[in-house]
Amino acid sequence: MIRSIVRPEKSQDVIDSLFEAGFPAVTKINVAGRGQQHGLKVGEIVYDELAKDLLMTVVKKADKELVINMILEAAKTGEKGNFGDGKVFVSAIDEIYTISSGEKA
Repeated sequence: MIRSIVRPEKSQDVIDSLFEAGFPAVTKINVAGRGQQHGLKVGEIVYDELAKDLLMTVVKKADKELVINMILEAAKTGEKGNFGDGKVFVSAIDEIYTISSGEKA
């Protein structure tokens, strides 16, 4: 499973990129949080919970690096990227079941 925390304005770019490459299955959740920069300070106001989107997709092991690189490219802001562009987390999936049939995928 690849979980990506991205800027809301970049999530559709990531979803479109994955879809066009043949990876249409994505779950999107609106989340809020902060990274190592401890939020964002504008004047005297500190925004310590910034809006982000959590995108989750499960891919075959052979496709993992391709999908990670696609996400990194599509989620990046600017030529070199910026603080707050997000993170990508990768973890193994032990089992998958289809709810409607109860079958193990």
